[in-house]
Amino acid sequence: MLQTRTSLGAALRPMTVCAVFLCVSAIIYFWEVYGMDFRLTKEEALFQKMCREFALNEVDPIAAEIDAEERYPEETVQKLMKYGLMGIQFPKEVGGSGGNYICYSIAIEEMSRVCGTTGGIMSAHGTLGAWPIYAFGTPEQKEKWLRPALEGEKYAAFCLTEPAGGSDMTSNKTTAVEDGDYYVINGVKHFITGGAHCDFLCCFAITNKEDPKHGMTCFVVEKDTPGMKIASEDNKMGIRGARTAEIVFEDCRVPKENMVGELNGGYRLALDVVDRGRIGIAAMAVGIGQAALDLAIKYAKEREVFKRPISKFQGIQWMLADAATQLEAARMLTYYAADLKEQGVPFTKQAAMAKLFAAEASHKVVDTALQIHGGYGYMKEYAIERIYRDQRITELFEGTSQVQKIVIAGQLLH
Repeated sequence: MLQTRTSLGAALRPMTVCAVFLCVSAIIYFWEVYGMDFRLTKEEALFQKMCREFALNEVDPIAAEIDAEERYPEETVQKLMKYGLMGIQFPKEVGGSGGNYICYSIAIEEMSRVCGTTGGIMSAHGTLGAWPIYAFGTPEQKEKWLRPALEGEKYAAFCLTEPAGGSDMTSNKTTAVEDGDYYVINGVKHFITGGAHCDFLCCFAITNKEDPKHGMTCFVVEKDTPGMKIASEDNKMGIRGARTAEIVFEDCRVPKENMVGELNGGYRLALDVVDRGRIGIAAMAVGIGQAALDLAIKYAKEREVFKRPISKFQGIQWMLADAATQLEAARMLTYYAADLKEQGVPFTKQAAMAKLFAAEASHKVVDTALQIHGGYGYMKEYAIERIYRDQRITELFEGTSQVQKIVIAGQLLH
């Protein structure tokens, strides 16, 4: 038996070496031919450093205050606007910074690493509120609303979700009825991030009740338009400074020139925007997870039990190792989806995968970090308590984790 096993091992050894050689060769081939370099470019690395310094100096000092007071961080948003961080992914000719989607992901990750509210505001403004006008708006609409939004004069919001439907847009009840040179909007929207603070919003309404899927249209509605009002602000568990609101439209008359894209083309428009938004939420989840891991490592090195730091115990080491691995995988998925978007190739599946994995990985990482803190992690005096609350939204907005699985499966079975 021993001789047989030895002979078999000797026979397999060349095959194993050959297999390894082929795998390495394949990796080198794909790296060289398809440019699969997972490192940031020098410019991206410098941008990351700048974002990190900005986050530590300008955002971190007031993050706890923003949460405790449920206060919109106006001063932070103005600084983000000043430095072009609210419009990174938009071309310079429309008022953006001319960056790519990797830079956009980096910025949201770094801001979320110190303040979930700030990361959420960045995503809601740039990817959701402003993007429909950039992608589908007329030149006049871009000058009137997009440029001011990217240059710091106006804040945009995305107005899609309703009490009867979020991811199921066909269940939405808000209508827009043509009346001369206007459309009259009636309905209720809720969970609108930034809705209580925006200067304008991209509102989706049914313009063909017989076929809601192919009968939805997007309109820009300015905040002081008669018939539009903030009904209430939500008392949320986390990202408390983002000022999420319920908005009511009662015979709200909007000029026809405020229509974004084609009549009845809002469904596809919304899906296009949400795909991009999922990359932003994935980056937000990674940033929040990284914050939790940073705190867990620091605490593990400082906290002593049985006369030594808890970081010396294998159980804690394995918890940290698992958390770091989950987080790095989430970051790579997020960057991959961002890179596909930048290349102009389909990325719906990858965006959903990134959002799903990053949100759930972040949940595990934050839970692990709180566990390492023990009872102290449950106290509001420790930042991990706020991070724990902020993280949870990443598994809910832009479609729950279950909705992401539906999207992914749909892409696989298409």
